[in-house]
Amino acid sequence: MPPTLASLVQHSALKLTVRAGADRLDTPVRWAHASELADPVPYMDGGELLLVTATNLDAENADSMRRYVRRLAGAGVAGVGFAVGVNYEDIPEALVDAAEEAGLPLLEVPRRTPFLAISKAVSAAIAADQYRAVTAGFEAQRELTKAALAGDGPADLLARLAAHIDGWAALYDTSGAVLAAAPDWAARRAAALTPDVERLRDRPAPASIVVADSEDRVELQSLGTGRRARGALAVGTGAALGTAERYAVHSAVALLTLTTARSRSLQGAEQRLGAAVLRMLLAGQPDHARAVAGDLYGDLLDAPFRLLIAETAVPAGSELLTETMEAAAARSGEALLMVPEGERVVVLAADGGAAVAACADYAEAQDDRAPREGGAEDSDVVVGLSAPAGPIAVSAAYKQAEQALSVARRRGRALVEHEELAAGSVLPLLADDAVRAFADGMLRALHEHDAKGRGDLVASLRAWLSRHGQWDAAAADLGVHRHTLRYRMRRVEEILGRSLDDPDVRMELWLALKATAATTPAED
Repeated sequence: MPPTLASLVQHSALKLTVRAGADRLDTPVRWAHASELADPVPYMDGGELLLVTATNLDAENADSMRRYVRRLAGAGVAGVGFAVGVNYEDIPEALVDAAEEAGLPLLEVPRRTPFLAISKAVSAAIAADQYRAVTAGFEAQRELTKAALAGDGPADLLARLAAHIDGWAALYDTSGAVLAAAPDWAARRAAALTPDVERLRDRPAPASIVVADSEDRVELQSLGTGRRARGALAVGTGAALGTAERYAVHSAVALLTLTTARSRSLQGAEQRLGAAVLRMLLAGQPDHARAVAGDLYGDLLDAPFRLLIAETAVPAGSELLTETMEAAAARSGEALLMVPEGERVVVLAADGGAAVAACADYAEAQDDRAPREGGAEDSDVVVGLSAPAGPIAVSAAYKQAEQALSVARRRGRALVEHEELAAGSVLPLLADDAVRAFADGMLRALHEHDAKGRGDLVASLRAWLSRHGQWDAAAADLGVHRHTLRYRMRRVEEILGRSLDDPDVRMELWLALKATAATTPAED
Protein backbone atom coordinates (compact mmCIF):
# COMPACT_ATOMS: atom_id res chain seq x y z
CA MET A 1 0.00 0.00 0.00
CA PRO A 2 1.26 3.55 -0.70
CA PRO A 3 1.85 5.83 2.32
CA THR A 4 -1.20 7.51 3.80
CA LEU A 5 -1.66 10.45 6.14
CA ALA A 6 -2.41 7.93 8.89
CA SER A 7 0.91 6.14 8.37
CA LEU A 8 2.73 9.47 8.58
CA VAL A 9 0.90 10.42 11.76
CA GLN A 10 1.85 7.04 13.23
CA HIS A 11 5.51 7.56 12.26
CA SER A 12 7.13 7.96 15.69
CA ALA A 13 10.01 10.12 14.49
CA LEU A 14 7.82 12.78 12.83
CA LYS A 15 5.64 13.67 15.86
CA LEU A 16 2.74 14.94 13.71
CA THR A 17 -0.57 15.96 15.28
CA VAL A 18 -3.97 15.90 13.57
CA ARG A 19 -5.77 19.27 13.86
CA ALA A 20 -8.54 18.77 11.23
CA GLY A 21 -9.92 16.08 8.91
CA ALA A 22 -9.25 13.19 11.26
CA ASP A 23 -11.82 11.06 9.38
CA ARG A 24 -9.82 11.28 6.13
CA LEU A 25 -6.42 10.08 7.22
CA ASP A 26 -6.65 7.04 4.94
CA THR A 27 -5.96 9.36 1.98
CA PRO A 28 -2.92 8.12 0.00
CA VAL A 29 0.04 10.51 -0.24
CA ARG A 30 1.76 10.61 -3.63
CA TRP A 31 4.43 13.14 -2.56
CA ALA A 32 5.35 15.77 0.03
CA HIS A 33 5.91 19.27 -1.31
CA ALA A 34 6.83 22.50 0.49
CA SER A 35 5.49 25.75 -0.97
CA GLU A 36 4.95 29.23 0.45
CA LEU A 37 3.05 30.51 -2.59
CA ALA A 38 -0.26 32.17 -1.90
CA ASP A 39 -1.70 29.94 -4.63
CA PRO A 40 0.38 26.77 -5.23
CA VAL A 41 -2.46 24.97 -7.08
CA PRO A 42 -1.06 25.55 -10.61
CA TYR A 43 2.00 23.54 -9.57
CA MET A 44 0.12 20.62 -7.99
CA ASP A 45 -0.76 17.25 -9.59
CA GLY A 46 -3.01 16.05 -6.78
CA GLY A 47 -2.28 13.66 -3.92
CA GLU A 48 0.46 15.82 -2.36
CA LEU A 49 0.95 16.62 1.32
CA LEU A 50 1.51 20.38 1.13
CA LEU A 51 4.00 21.65 3.74
CA VAL A 52 3.75 25.35 4.71
CA THR A 53 4.93 27.88 7.30
CA ALA A 54 2.40 30.54 6.11
CA THR A 55 5.11 33.06 5.23
CA ASN A 56 2.97 34.62 2.49
CA LEU A 57 -0.48 33.74 3.84
CA ASP A 58 -2.94 35.87 5.76
CA ALA A 59 -3.45 32.85 7.97
CA GLU A 60 -5.63 34.64 10.56
CA ASN A 61 -8.13 35.93 7.96
CA ALA A 62 -11.11 33.57 7.84
CA ASP A 63 -12.23 34.50 4.31
CA SER A 64 -8.72 34.29 2.94
CA MET A 65 -8.14 30.88 4.55
CA ARG A 66 -11.51 29.60 3.34
CA ARG A 67 -10.60 30.48 -0.27
CA TYR A 68 -7.08 29.04 0.14
CA VAL A 69 -8.27 25.70 1.55
CA ARG A 70 -11.07 25.30 -0.99
CA ARG A 71 -8.57 25.78 -3.80
CA LEU A 72 -6.30 23.11 -2.31
CA ALA A 73 -9.15 20.66 -1.76
CA GLY A 74 -10.43 21.23 -5.29
CA ALA A 75 -6.97 20.44 -6.68
CA GLY A 76 -6.91 17.07 -4.90
CA VAL A 77 -4.27 17.93 -2.33
CA ALA A 78 -4.09 15.09 0.21
CA GLY A 79 -3.55 17.33 3.19
CA VAL A 80 -1.65 20.28 4.68
CA GLY A 81 1.24 20.10 7.10
CA PHE A 82 1.63 23.37 9.06
CA ALA A 83 4.96 24.04 10.79
CA VAL A 84 4.43 25.75 14.14
CA GLY A 85 7.06 27.85 15.89
CA VAL A 86 8.24 29.51 12.67
CA ASN A 87 5.83 32.27 11.66
CA TYR A 88 3.07 31.21 14.08
CA GLU A 89 3.43 29.59 17.46
CA ASP A 90 0.20 27.71 16.85
CA ILE A 91 -1.95 27.00 13.79
CA PRO A 92 -4.34 29.96 13.39
CA GLU A 93 -7.95 29.10 14.14
CA ALA A 94 -9.01 30.56 10.77
CA LEU A 95 -6.99 27.87 8.99
CA VAL A 96 -8.17 25.08 11.32
CA ASP A 97 -11.83 26.06 10.82
CA ALA A 98 -11.43 26.33 7.04
CA ALA A 99 -9.78 22.89 6.86
CA GLU A 100 -12.47 21.33 9.04
CA GLU A 101 -15.19 22.91 6.93
CA ALA A 102 -13.65 21.68 3.65
CA GLY A 103 -12.84 18.23 5.03
CA LEU A 104 -9.14 18.72 4.25
CA PRO A 105 -6.76 16.98 6.70
CA LEU A 106 -4.54 19.46 8.57
CA LEU A 107 -1.44 18.20 10.39
CA GLU A 108 0.61 20.14 12.90
CA VAL A 109 4.36 19.82 12.30
CA PRO A 110 6.49 20.56 15.39
CA ARG A 111 9.46 22.89 15.01
CA ARG A 112 11.96 20.12 15.63
CA THR A 113 10.65 18.12 12.64
CA PRO A 114 12.10 19.50 9.40
CA PHE A 115 10.10 19.32 6.24
CA LEU A 116 12.94 17.29 4.73
CA ALA A 117 12.31 14.50 7.25
CA ILE A 118 8.68 14.30 6.13
CA SER A 119 9.69 14.27 2.46
CA LYS A 120 12.20 11.48 3.14
CA ALA A 121 9.61 9.47 5.03
CA VAL A 122 7.11 9.78 2.16
CA SER A 123 9.79 8.96 -0.41
CA ALA A 124 10.96 5.91 1.54
CA ALA A 125 7.40 4.65 1.95
CA ILE A 126 6.69 5.10 -1.77
CA ALA A 127 9.91 3.28 -2.69
CA ALA A 128 9.07 0.44 -0.31
CA ASP A 129 5.59 0.16 -1.78
CA GLN A 130 6.97 0.10 -5.30
CA TYR A 131 9.49 -2.56 -4.31
CA ARG A 132 6.73 -4.68 -2.81
CA ALA A 133 4.67 -4.22 -5.98
CA VAL A 134 7.57 -5.19 -8.26
CA THR A 135 8.42 -8.19 -6.08
CA ALA A 136 4.79 -9.30 -6.06
CA GLY A 137 4.65 -8.74 -9.80
CA PHE A 138 7.71 -10.92 -10.41
CA GLU A 139 6.28 -13.59 -8.15
CA ALA A 140 3.02 -13.49 -10.10
CA GLN A 141 4.98 -13.70 -13.35
CA ARG A 142 6.82 -16.81 -12.13
CA GLU A 143 3.61 -18.50 -11.05
CA LEU A 144 1.78 -17.63 -14.26
CA THR A 145 4.73 -18.82 -16.37
CA LYS A 146 4.74 -22.16 -14.55
CA ALA A 147 1.03 -22.50 -15.19
CA ALA A 148 1.46 -21.67 -18.87
CA LEU A 149 4.34 -24.17 -19.29
CA ALA A 150 2.42 -26.93 -17.55
CA GLY A 151 0.44 -27.43 -20.76
CA ASP A 152 -2.86 -28.05 -18.98
CA GLY A 153 -4.68 -25.25 -20.77
CA PRO A 154 -5.50 -21.75 -19.57
CA ALA A 155 -7.63 -22.72 -16.54
CA ASP A 156 -4.73 -22.88 -14.05
CA LEU A 157 -3.20 -19.66 -15.36
CA LEU A 158 -6.53 -17.84 -14.99
CA ALA A 159 -7.01 -19.22 -11.48
CA ARG A 160 -3.61 -17.93 -10.36
CA LEU A 161 -4.22 -14.58 -12.02
CA ALA A 162 -7.59 -14.21 -10.28
CA ALA A 163 -5.92 -14.89 -6.92
CA HIS A 164 -3.21 -12.28 -7.56
CA ILE A 165 -5.65 -9.52 -8.47
CA ASP A 166 -8.20 -10.54 -5.82
CA GLY A 167 -10.90 -10.74 -8.48
CA TRP A 168 -11.80 -12.90 -11.46
CA ALA A 169 -10.38 -13.58 -14.92
CA ALA A 170 -11.75 -14.98 -18.18
CA LEU A 171 -10.38 -15.94 -21.60
CA TYR A 172 -12.31 -15.42 -24.86
CA ASP A 173 -11.81 -16.76 -28.36
CA THR A 174 -12.02 -14.59 -31.47
CA SER A 175 -15.78 -15.00 -31.71
CA GLY A 176 -16.30 -13.59 -28.21
CA ALA A 177 -17.17 -16.93 -26.62
CA VAL A 178 -15.82 -17.68 -23.13
CA LEU A 179 -13.18 -20.41 -23.26
CA ALA A 180 -12.37 -20.49 -19.54
CA ALA A 181 -13.03 -18.46 -16.39
CA ALA A 182 -11.81 -18.42 -12.79
CA PRO A 183 -13.37 -18.76 -10.31
CA ASP A 184 -16.16 -20.87 -11.85
CA TRP A 185 -18.86 -18.37 -10.91
CA ALA A 186 -17.21 -15.75 -13.13
CA ALA A 187 -18.24 -17.57 -16.33
CA ARG A 188 -21.71 -16.02 -16.29
CA ARG A 189 -20.33 -12.55 -15.59
CA ALA A 190 -17.79 -12.96 -18.39
CA ALA A 191 -20.44 -14.15 -20.89
CA ALA A 192 -22.34 -10.88 -20.44
CA LEU A 193 -19.32 -9.00 -21.81
CA THR A 194 -19.32 -10.69 -25.24
CA PRO A 195 -20.53 -7.50 -27.03
CA ASP A 196 -17.61 -5.60 -25.52
CA VAL A 197 -15.19 -8.32 -26.63
CA GLU A 198 -16.58 -8.05 -30.17
CA ARG A 199 -16.00 -4.29 -30.00
CA LEU A 200 -12.41 -4.88 -28.89
CA ARG A 201 -11.89 -7.42 -31.68
CA ASP A 202 -12.51 -4.76 -34.31
CA ARG A 203 -9.55 -2.70 -33.06
CA PRO A 204 -5.93 -3.33 -34.10
CA ALA A 205 -4.07 -5.33 -31.46
CA PRO A 206 -2.94 -4.60 -28.84
CA ALA A 207 -6.01 -2.78 -27.51
CA SER A 208 -7.93 -2.51 -24.24
CA ILE A 209 -11.33 -1.44 -22.95
CA VAL A 210 -12.46 -0.60 -19.41
CA VAL A 211 -16.01 -1.56 -18.50
CA ALA A 212 -17.29 -0.25 -15.19
CA ASP A 213 -20.73 -0.84 -13.68
CA SER A 214 -22.36 -1.55 -10.35
CA GLU A 215 -20.92 -5.09 -10.17
CA ASP A 216 -17.22 -4.47 -10.65
CA ARG A 217 -14.55 -2.85 -12.78
CA VAL A 218 -13.50 -4.93 -15.80
CA GLU A 219 -10.51 -4.49 -18.06
CA LEU A 220 -10.52 -6.24 -21.44
CA GLN A 221 -7.14 -6.79 -23.09
CA SER A 222 -6.71 -8.09 -26.65
CA LEU A 223 -4.36 -11.01 -27.31
CA GLY A 224 -2.08 -11.07 -30.33
CA THR A 225 0.29 -8.76 -32.11
CA GLY A 226 -0.98 -8.91 -35.68
CA ARG A 227 -3.59 -7.02 -37.61
CA ARG A 228 -6.41 -8.71 -35.72
CA ALA A 229 -6.78 -9.88 -32.14
CA ARG A 230 -6.59 -13.64 -31.56
CA GLY A 231 -8.66 -13.54 -28.41
CA ALA A 232 -9.20 -11.45 -25.30
CA LEU A 233 -8.51 -11.52 -21.56
CA ALA A 234 -10.94 -10.02 -19.05
CA VAL A 235 -10.07 -9.22 -15.43
CA GLY A 236 -12.67 -8.02 -12.95
CA THR A 237 -11.84 -6.28 -9.67
CA GLY A 238 -13.56 -4.14 -7.11
CA ALA A 239 -11.26 -1.16 -7.81
CA ALA A 240 -8.61 0.02 -10.25
CA LEU A 241 -5.61 -2.26 -10.59
CA GLY A 242 -2.57 -1.46 -8.47
CA THR A 243 1.04 -1.76 -9.61
CA ALA A 244 1.43 -5.41 -8.56
CA GLU A 245 -1.89 -6.37 -10.11
CA ARG A 246 -0.95 -4.56 -13.30
CA TYR A 247 2.29 -6.57 -13.49
CA ALA A 248 0.30 -9.78 -13.15
CA VAL A 249 -2.19 -8.82 -15.87
CA HIS A 250 0.53 -7.79 -18.31
CA SER A 251 2.35 -11.05 -17.68
CA ALA A 252 -0.85 -13.01 -18.33
CA VAL A 253 -1.46 -11.11 -21.58
CA ALA A 254 2.08 -11.83 -22.78
CA LEU A 255 1.89 -15.52 -21.88
CA LEU A 256 -1.53 -16.01 -23.46
CA THR A 257 -0.37 -14.17 -26.58
CA LEU A 258 2.67 -16.48 -26.82
CA THR A 259 0.42 -19.47 -26.27
CA THR A 260 -1.86 -18.23 -29.03
CA ALA A 261 1.10 -17.72 -31.38
CA ARG A 262 2.35 -21.20 -30.59
CA SER A 263 -1.13 -22.55 -31.28
CA ARG A 264 -1.11 -20.80 -34.64
CA SER A 265 2.23 -22.44 -35.49
CA LEU A 266 0.86 -25.83 -34.52
CA GLN A 267 -2.23 -25.05 -36.55
CA GLY A 268 -0.01 -24.37 -39.56
CA ALA A 269 1.59 -27.81 -39.15
CA GLU A 270 -1.85 -29.37 -38.79
CA GLN A 271 -2.96 -27.63 -41.98
CA ARG A 272 -0.03 -29.09 -43.88
CA LEU A 273 -0.91 -32.54 -42.59
CA GLY A 274 -4.56 -31.89 -43.44
CA ALA A 275 -3.59 -30.88 -46.97
CA ALA A 276 -1.82 -34.22 -47.43
CA VAL A 277 -4.85 -36.10 -46.09
CA LEU A 278 -7.16 -34.18 -48.43
CA ARG A 279 -4.96 -34.88 -51.47
CA MET A 280 -5.03 -38.58 -50.71
CA LEU A 281 -8.79 -38.58 -50.28
CA LEU A 282 -9.27 -36.73 -53.57
CA ALA A 283 -6.94 -39.22 -55.26
CA GLY A 284 -9.14 -42.11 -54.10
CA GLN A 285 -6.72 -43.38 -51.44
CA PRO A 286 -8.85 -43.40 -48.26
CA ASP A 287 -6.75 -46.09 -46.53
CA HIS A 288 -3.53 -44.10 -46.96
CA ALA A 289 -5.35 -40.94 -45.89
CA ARG A 290 -6.61 -42.61 -42.74
CA ALA A 291 -3.10 -43.81 -41.89
CA VAL A 292 -1.68 -40.32 -42.29
CA ALA A 293 -4.59 -38.71 -40.40
CA GLY A 294 -3.81 -40.71 -37.26
CA ASP A 295 -5.37 -39.42 -34.05
CA LEU A 296 -5.59 -35.86 -35.36
CA TYR A 297 -8.22 -36.42 -38.05
CA GLY A 298 -9.03 -40.11 -37.61
CA ASP A 299 -12.30 -39.52 -35.78
CA LEU A 300 -13.42 -37.15 -38.53
CA LEU A 301 -12.98 -39.86 -41.18
CA ASP A 302 -14.85 -42.46 -39.13
CA ALA A 303 -18.22 -40.72 -39.45
CA PRO A 304 -20.13 -38.84 -42.18
CA PHE A 305 -18.68 -35.40 -42.80
CA ARG A 306 -19.36 -32.37 -44.99
CA LEU A 307 -16.92 -30.77 -47.38
CA LEU A 308 -17.26 -27.03 -47.80
CA ILE A 309 -15.43 -24.54 -49.96
CA ALA A 310 -15.37 -20.92 -48.78
CA GLU A 311 -14.31 -18.17 -51.13
CA THR A 312 -13.92 -14.43 -50.60
CA ALA A 313 -12.43 -11.37 -52.23
CA VAL A 314 -11.85 -9.93 -48.74
CA PRO A 315 -9.20 -11.88 -46.73
CA ALA A 316 -10.83 -11.08 -43.40
CA GLY A 317 -14.06 -12.71 -44.59
CA SER A 318 -12.86 -16.33 -44.77
CA GLU A 319 -10.59 -15.72 -41.77
CA LEU A 320 -13.53 -14.78 -39.57
CA LEU A 321 -15.54 -17.73 -40.84
CA THR A 322 -12.78 -20.26 -40.22
CA GLU A 323 -12.05 -18.82 -36.78
CA THR A 324 -15.75 -19.08 -35.94
CA MET A 325 -15.82 -22.71 -37.06
CA GLU A 326 -12.57 -23.47 -35.20
CA ALA A 327 -13.98 -22.01 -31.99
CA ALA A 328 -17.22 -24.01 -32.33
CA ALA A 329 -15.28 -27.22 -33.03
CA ALA A 330 -12.95 -26.61 -30.08
CA ARG A 331 -15.84 -26.10 -27.68
CA SER A 332 -17.53 -29.32 -28.81
CA GLY A 333 -14.33 -31.36 -29.10
CA GLU A 334 -14.74 -31.97 -32.84
CA ALA A 335 -11.91 -32.56 -35.29
CA LEU A 336 -11.75 -30.03 -38.11
CA LEU A 337 -9.64 -30.27 -41.27
CA MET A 338 -8.91 -26.94 -42.98
CA VAL A 339 -6.79 -26.47 -46.10
CA PRO A 340 -6.22 -22.98 -47.59
CA GLU A 341 -6.27 -22.92 -51.40
CA GLY A 342 -5.28 -19.45 -52.54
CA GLU A 343 -8.28 -17.16 -52.13
CA ARG A 344 -10.43 -19.92 -50.71
CA VAL A 345 -10.34 -22.60 -48.05
CA VAL A 346 -11.50 -26.23 -48.12
CA VAL A 347 -12.94 -27.66 -44.90
CA LEU A 348 -13.94 -31.14 -43.77
CA ALA A 349 -16.27 -30.95 -40.77
CA ALA A 350 -18.46 -33.48 -38.98
CA ASP A 351 -21.95 -33.76 -40.45
CA GLY A 352 -24.44 -32.31 -37.99
CA GLY A 353 -21.63 -30.96 -35.82
CA ALA A 354 -21.06 -27.62 -34.18
CA ALA A 355 -18.65 -26.36 -36.85
CA VAL A 356 -21.13 -26.84 -39.71
CA ALA A 357 -23.86 -25.22 -37.61
CA ALA A 358 -21.56 -22.27 -36.85
CA CYS A 359 -20.87 -21.89 -40.59
CA ALA A 360 -24.61 -21.85 -41.35
CA ASP A 361 -25.24 -19.29 -38.59
CA TYR A 362 -22.41 -17.09 -39.85
CA ALA A 363 -23.78 -17.20 -43.39
CA GLU A 364 -27.33 -16.46 -42.23
CA ALA A 365 -26.13 -13.49 -40.20
CA GLN A 366 -24.20 -12.22 -43.22
CA ASP A 367 -27.26 -12.46 -45.47
CA ASP A 368 -29.39 -10.69 -42.85
CA ARG A 369 -26.79 -7.98 -42.33
CA ALA A 370 -26.10 -7.13 -45.96
CA PRO A 371 -28.76 -8.14 -48.48
CA ARG A 372 -27.14 -8.06 -51.89
CA GLU A 373 -28.50 -7.25 -55.31
CA GLY A 374 -25.26 -7.38 -57.26
CA GLY A 375 -24.37 -10.96 -56.44
CA ALA A 376 -22.06 -12.66 -54.01
CA GLU A 377 -19.05 -10.57 -55.01
CA ASP A 378 -20.37 -7.95 -52.57
CA SER A 379 -20.34 -10.37 -49.63
CA ASP A 380 -17.66 -11.15 -47.06
CA VAL A 381 -17.61 -14.83 -47.91
CA VAL A 382 -19.40 -17.31 -50.19
CA VAL A 383 -19.70 -20.97 -49.20
CA GLY A 384 -20.61 -24.13 -51.09
CA LEU A 385 -21.50 -27.12 -48.90
CA SER A 386 -21.55 -30.74 -50.05
CA ALA A 387 -23.97 -33.47 -49.06
CA PRO A 388 -22.85 -35.82 -46.25
CA ALA A 389 -20.00 -38.02 -47.49
CA GLY A 390 -17.45 -40.58 -46.39
CA PRO A 391 -13.73 -41.08 -47.18
CA ILE A 392 -14.37 -42.94 -50.45
CA ALA A 393 -16.59 -40.14 -51.82
CA VAL A 394 -14.48 -37.04 -51.12
CA SER A 395 -13.87 -36.37 -54.81
CA ALA A 396 -17.62 -36.31 -55.46
CA ALA A 397 -18.17 -34.16 -52.38
CA TYR A 398 -15.56 -31.69 -53.64
CA LYS A 399 -17.41 -31.36 -56.95
CA GLN A 400 -20.70 -30.92 -55.10
CA ALA A 401 -19.23 -28.13 -52.99
CA GLU A 402 -17.84 -26.41 -56.08
CA GLN A 403 -21.22 -26.62 -57.79
CA ALA A 404 -22.98 -25.23 -54.74
CA LEU A 405 -20.35 -22.46 -54.49
CA SER A 406 -20.97 -21.49 -58.12
CA VAL A 407 -24.72 -21.29 -57.52
CA ALA A 408 -24.23 -19.29 -54.32
CA ARG A 409 -22.05 -16.82 -56.20
CA ARG A 410 -24.66 -16.38 -58.96
CA ARG A 411 -27.57 -16.05 -56.58
CA GLY A 412 -25.82 -13.61 -54.25
CA ARG A 413 -26.14 -15.88 -51.22
CA ALA A 414 -23.56 -16.51 -48.54
CA LEU A 415 -24.13 -20.28 -48.47
CA VAL A 416 -25.76 -22.89 -50.68
CA GLU A 417 -25.96 -26.60 -49.84
CA HIS A 418 -25.67 -29.13 -52.63
CA GLU A 419 -28.78 -30.85 -51.26
CA GLU A 420 -30.76 -27.77 -52.26
CA LEU A 421 -29.71 -28.36 -55.87
CA ALA A 422 -30.22 -32.11 -55.80
CA ALA A 423 -33.68 -31.82 -54.27
CA GLY A 424 -35.18 -29.99 -57.26
CA SER A 425 -35.01 -29.89 -61.03
CA VAL A 426 -31.89 -28.85 -62.94
CA LEU A 427 -33.98 -26.69 -65.24
CA PRO A 428 -34.07 -23.60 -63.00
CA LEU A 429 -30.26 -23.52 -63.20
CA LEU A 430 -30.49 -23.07 -66.98
CA ALA A 431 -32.00 -19.62 -66.50
CA ASP A 432 -28.54 -18.26 -65.84
CA ASP A 433 -27.53 -15.63 -68.43
CA ALA A 434 -24.20 -17.34 -69.09
CA VAL A 435 -25.95 -20.65 -69.82
CA ARG A 436 -28.47 -18.97 -72.11
CA ALA A 437 -25.66 -17.19 -73.99
CA PHE A 438 -23.88 -20.52 -74.45
CA ALA A 439 -27.09 -22.13 -75.73
CA ASP A 440 -27.81 -19.28 -78.14
CA GLY A 441 -24.32 -19.52 -79.57
CA MET A 442 -24.50 -23.28 -79.95
CA LEU A 443 -27.85 -23.23 -81.81
CA ARG A 444 -27.42 -19.98 -83.74
CA ALA A 445 -26.32 -21.64 -87.00
CA LEU A 446 -29.31 -23.99 -86.94
CA HIS A 447 -31.76 -21.12 -86.30
CA GLU A 448 -30.22 -19.13 -89.16
CA HIS A 449 -30.58 -22.15 -91.46
CA ASP A 450 -34.26 -22.56 -90.55
CA ALA A 451 -34.93 -18.81 -90.88
CA LYS A 452 -34.00 -19.00 -94.56
CA GLY A 453 -36.71 -21.61 -95.16
CA ARG A 454 -34.27 -24.45 -95.76
CA GLY A 455 -35.82 -26.90 -93.29
CA ASP A 456 -36.82 -27.47 -89.71
CA LEU A 457 -33.53 -28.58 -88.22
CA VAL A 458 -34.12 -27.23 -84.67
CA ALA A 459 -37.52 -28.91 -84.33
CA SER A 460 -36.17 -32.11 -85.86
CA LEU A 461 -33.21 -32.13 -83.46
CA ARG A 462 -35.53 -31.62 -80.48
CA ALA A 463 -37.81 -34.46 -81.56
CA TRP A 464 -34.90 -36.83 -82.24
CA LEU A 465 -33.26 -36.11 -78.87
CA SER A 466 -36.53 -36.41 -76.98
CA ARG A 467 -36.99 -39.90 -78.50
CA HIS A 468 -33.44 -40.92 -77.54
CA GLY A 469 -32.41 -41.23 -81.20
CA GLN A 470 -35.27 -43.56 -82.22
CA TRP A 471 -35.80 -42.69 -85.90
CA ASP A 472 -39.29 -44.06 -86.45
CA ALA A 473 -40.77 -42.54 -83.28
CA ALA A 474 -39.15 -39.14 -83.85
CA ALA A 475 -40.19 -39.12 -87.56
CA ALA A 476 -43.75 -39.95 -86.56
CA ASP A 477 -43.78 -37.02 -84.10
CA LEU A 478 -42.65 -34.72 -86.89
CA GLY A 479 -44.91 -36.25 -89.55
CA VAL A 480 -42.03 -36.94 -91.94
CA HIS A 481 -40.36 -40.06 -93.33
CA ARG A 482 -37.47 -41.45 -91.30
CA HIS A 483 -35.13 -40.96 -94.26
CA THR A 484 -36.01 -37.24 -94.22
CA LEU A 485 -35.17 -37.11 -90.54
CA ARG A 486 -31.86 -38.92 -91.16
CA TYR A 487 -30.99 -36.34 -93.81
CA ARG A 488 -31.82 -33.49 -91.41
CA MET A 489 -29.63 -34.94 -88.64
CA ARG A 490 -26.71 -35.26 -91.10
CA ARG A 491 -27.24 -31.56 -91.95
CA VAL A 492 -27.19 -30.73 -88.22
CA GLU A 493 -23.85 -32.50 -87.89
CA GLU A 494 -22.47 -30.74 -90.95
CA ILE A 495 -23.58 -27.27 -89.83
CA LEU A 496 -22.38 -27.71 -86.22
CA GLY A 497 -19.29 -29.69 -87.12
CA ARG A 498 -20.00 -32.16 -84.31
CA SER A 499 -21.06 -35.79 -84.23
CA LEU A 500 -24.41 -36.77 -82.74
CA ASP A 501 -22.88 -40.13 -81.83
CA ASP A 502 -21.02 -38.34 -79.01
CA PRO A 503 -23.17 -38.49 -75.81
CA ASP A 504 -21.60 -35.24 -74.53
CA VAL A 505 -22.70 -33.47 -77.73
CA ARG A 506 -26.24 -34.83 -77.40
CA MET A 507 -26.34 -33.70 -73.75
CA GLU A 508 -25.11 -30.20 -74.56
CA LEU A 509 -27.60 -29.83 -77.41
CA TRP A 510 -30.48 -31.00 -75.25
CA LEU A 511 -29.59 -28.57 -72.47
CA ALA A 512 -29.18 -25.80 -75.05
CA LEU A 513 -32.67 -26.53 -76.39
CA LYS A 514 -34.07 -26.47 -72.85
CA ALA A 515 -32.27 -23.23 -72.01
CA THR A 516 -33.69 -21.47 -75.09
CA ALA A 517 -37.16 -23.01 -74.91
CA ALA A 518 -38.60 -19.95 -73.20
CA THR A 519 -37.44 -17.59 -75.96
CA THR A 520 -37.60 -19.84 -79.04
CA PRO A 521 -41.04 -20.42 -80.64
CA ALA A 522 -42.23 -23.99 -81.03
CA GLU A 523 -41.31 -25.46 -84.38
CA ASP A 524 -43.52 -28.48 -84.68
